[in-house]
Amino acid sequence: MSDYVYMLESHLSPDQNRVVEDVQQAAAQSNVNLFLTGGAMRDMLAGLRIRDLDFVVEGAALKVAKAICERTGARTVSVDEIRKSAELLFASGVTAQVAMSRQEKYSRAGGRPQVTPATIQEDLRGRDFTCNAIALSLNKASRGLLLDPMNGLADIERHELRATGTYGFYDDPSRLLRLIRFRVRLQFTIEERTQMQVANAREAEVEKLIPPRTLAEELKRISMEDNPSAILTALEEAGLLALFSPALTGPKLNLAGIQRFEKNSKLLPEDSASRTARFGPFLYALTEKLSPKEKQALIKATEMTKAELEPWQKIEARAKKLETSLRAARVKKASHVYQIMTAAQPDEILFQLYHSTFKPVQERMRNYYQKYLPLLQEITPEEWATIEGKPGTPKYNKARDTFIAVRLDRKPKKPPVPEPVPTAPATPPPTNWSPAEAAAARRGRQG
Repeated sequence: MSDYVYMLESHLSPDQNRVVEDVQQAAAQSNVNLFLTGGAMRDMLAGLRIRDLDFVVEGAALKVAKAICERTGARTVSVDEIRKSAELLFASGVTAQVAMSRQEKYSRAGGRPQVTPATIQEDLRGRDFTCNAIALSLNKASRGLLLDPMNGLADIERHELRATGTYGFYDDPSRLLRLIRFRVRLQFTIEERTQMQVANAREAEVEKLIPPRTLAEELKRISMEDNPSAILTALEEAGLLALFSPALTGPKLNLAGIQRFEKNSKLLPEDSASRTARFGPFLYALTEKLSPKEKQALIKATEMTKAELEPWQKIEARAKKLETSLRAARVKKASHVYQIMTAAQPDEILFQLYHSTFKPVQERMRNYYQKYLPLLQEITPEEWATIEGKPGTPKYNKARDTFIAVRLDRKPKKPPVPEPVPTAPATPPPTNWSPAEAAAARRGRQG
């Protein structure tokens, strides 16, 4: 086994490893070459947790993506017909992109690229930064072979961000935004020549050519980061935050609210569903200090769709039910809180963690994540096996709910009270001692 394959398997969760196996089998049946690339390779080599899987095939990527869905039951989240790529969501919650190995040529800055099929080496050389231009072969004959034509591994080891080409920021100005996001997330420095390329691109004002839809996608990615407040601060310092809205500057940039939002986000599970659910509450916190007119200007500048606006604009009304349920007088036991929280949507929970001013509501939501879920994780497989019925049936589900309720609501055992240790009674002084001698003896015992 290649060292890189071992490293990959060590960094992936069991669900992610299963997805890699399924994608390999689908690619083999389609007779195309398959590679793991992009952020997955970058994060693995940097020693970070891998969030999403990025696959590239030398061939018909959309056909392979369809075969994967038929094979695994995964669903297609989005498709880019120009770049021949598809975003997939698996039943386990794992997300993956399957894309065609390609070359992109731009006739003008910020314009739509001309996309043509290419080899994996050509694909890697055309990427944004060297840390993203690394691939791992998943083909049977060369499995575990590392492809690094731009020497990205050395840049990762130096904790440095370097552009792959001289005109990358002119071809795709949105790379200016990604550079800042990667710098903050990875805590890398920007290589000197790349800094000069950024300065030249900014002097030419290429950032004004970033398409509105690309701005909307970048906002989504920022909302899913661990530290969006630091990214927004860096964008403001670079003069790029105004691209989203000129009002998002100074006191109207709700950094305190975003910091509270990101702190609350860390309570939720580390999975794709929870990260995706951040967008609506994030936009609510980001725009909390903006006027209705300024919010409309942000929507126009990013061309957000109705599907993107609803999680933001309707979240307050939708999450009200959760707050009402948690405030109800009948909610007296841990199992009651558990039932309410497991039925709630992640964005509703995030919003109420951010918005609710009722102390019992806040305490119950936090207890769910900090006490009740950890308590259930302590249940052994042998204990789960005692639940009657076949998993997935109504009988089993009812028995499981009862089992969980009993475990959550039972009172913890009190530690045994130690029995008092008998002490020997003090020996009275001999009767023939004088009062002065008895007092001296007592002082000796006390000293």
